[in-house]
Amino acid sequence: MARFTLDEKLAILSDAAKYDASCASSGTAKRSSRDGSGLGSTEGSGICHAYAPDGRCISLLKILLTNFCIYDCAYCINRVSSNVKRARFTVDEVVSLTVEFYRRNYIEGLFLSSGIVRSPDETMGEMVEIARRLRQDERFRGYIHLKTIPDADPDLIERAGLFADRLSINVELPTDASVRTYAPEKSPATIRKVMADVRLRKEAGTERSHTGKRPPRFAPAGQSTQMIVGADGASDATVLGQSTRLYSSYKLKRVYYSAFSPIPDATAALPLIRPPLEREHRLYQADWLLRFYGFDLAEITGALPDGNLDLQIDPKLAWALQNRHAFPLDVNRAARELLLRVPGFGIKTVNRILTTRRHRSLTYEDLTRMGAGMRKARAFVTCGGWTPGALTDSAGLRARFAPPPEQLALF
Repeated sequence: MARFTLDEKLAILSDAAKYDASCASSGTAKRSSRDGSGLGSTEGSGICHAYAPDGRCISLLKILLTNFCIYDCAYCINRVSSNVKRARFTVDEVVSLTVEFYRRNYIEGLFLSSGIVRSPDETMGEMVEIARRLRQDERFRGYIHLKTIPDADPDLIERAGLFADRLSINVELPTDASVRTYAPEKSPATIRKVMADVRLRKEAGTERSHTGKRPPRFAPAGQSTQMIVGADGASDATVLGQSTRLYSSYKLKRVYYSAFSPIPDATAALPLIRPPLEREHRLYQADWLLRFYGFDLAEITGALPDGNLDLQIDPKLAWALQNRHAFPLDVNRAARELLLRVPGFGIKTVNRILTTRRHRSLTYEDLTRMGAGMRKARAFVTCGGWTPGALTDSAGLRARFAPPPEQLALF
C-alpha cells in the first residue's frame, strides 16, 4: 500500500465521505466548555458544512476512517472491486485532526464513517475508540456522529452510543429485494434489528432507577439513516412508504435521501445516468409534509399515476391543485390542520396567524408581513380585503407555478 501524508489522506477520505448525506447535528444535548472544564461545544458558529433542520449552520469534520472495504456493494465507489485510491487513518490521526481543527475554529464536531477493513468488529472498535478518546482523554464536548456497522458486535454499538451524540445505520436502498440484489453481503433484517436495539437502548437511557438515578445518556441526538434513490426502480411512493415505517418503528430523527451517482466500472444493472437532483429535493419536501404537516402517503404520492412526485412543483402545491374543492380557506376561521395545507404557509406562519387572529381579523398585508408565501397562497385563501375569485379554479393556475419549458441542447 502506498504511504500518504496526513494531508493526502485527508484529501482522499474527506472526498470519499461526500456520499454520506446524513450529517446534521440538530437534537443533540447542549454542552459548552465556556466554564473551562472541557474542550469544544455543540453551540456556536464556524465554517458551514451542513444545515441542521432548525436552521443552524454547523461545521463538521466529515471523513471516512478508511475507504478500504471488504464488501462489494454494487452502488458504492469504495466497494472491494473498485479501482480507487485507498487510504486509512489511524485512531491517533483522527483524534488529532478533530482537536486541532476545532482549536482553529474550522469545525464544531466530527462526522465519522468508514469502509469495512478486515472485519466489522475491528473497524467499529476503532471508531468507538476514537469517540472514547475524544470524550474522555481530550474532554471534547462538541458534536460526534458515528455511522455504525450493523454486523458489528452489539456491545460495540452500545459503547458507541455512550460517546456519540447521534448514531446512524444505513438501510441502503428502499426495498429488501434491492438490498439483496445490489448489496448481497448486507442483511436488511440485521440492519432493522440494530435500529431496534438502538431505539430500545435510548429509551432505557431516559428511565430513572428506583433510587432516582439516571443511567448514562445514550445517543442523545437519536439515530438516523440514509437511503439511496434512483439506483433501483423504486417509485417515490415506495421510498416514502419505507421512510414512514422507519420513523414509526424506530423513532428516527431523520431519513436522508441520497440521489444515486453513477460510478466507474459499475454493473450493467445500475442506471447509466443519475436521477434528477430535483427528485431528491422533492422527497425531502414530502418527508417534511408527512412528519409535520399532517399529510398521509396516499395524498402526497397521488398526483401522478406512477407513484412518483411531480418534479416541476412542490408536493403541497401539487396536492392543493388536485383538491381545489377544499379551497379557498378563510384564514380568519380555518382550523390549524387546514391552514397547514395551504401552499406557501409554513408552521411558523400558521402559528402567527392563529396567535394574531385571536385579537383581530387578518388582512392580505398582515399575511405578507408574517412571512407567508403569498405568491402561492393567494389562490387558496381569503382574508380581509382579499378573495381569489375565479383564480382558484382557473385552468392556467398550474402554469403560474411550473417552470417554463426549456430548449434542450443537441450537443
